Amino acid sequence: MTNKTYQLETISCPSCIAKIEGMLKKTEGIVSSEVLFNTSRVRVSFDEAKITSDEIRNRIGKLGYRVLGEK
Repeated sequence: MTNKTYQLETISCPSCIAKIEGMLKKTEGIVSSEVLFNTSRVRVSFDEAKITSDEIRNRIGKLGYRVLGEK
């Protein structure tokens, strides 16, 4: 199991959170996720055998949110 935190460009509203969390919950290989509104961060626990960090970043990007970095 891998845990990553992605720093996004500003998340501006609660519907942004719902959009990102909804996509992550439907993604195979993601065990849990949490979008933090105040810090514009997304915490994700995932199985690297099923999905990579790059794939997660790309999926977030396809929703229109720019990933600035990850830890």
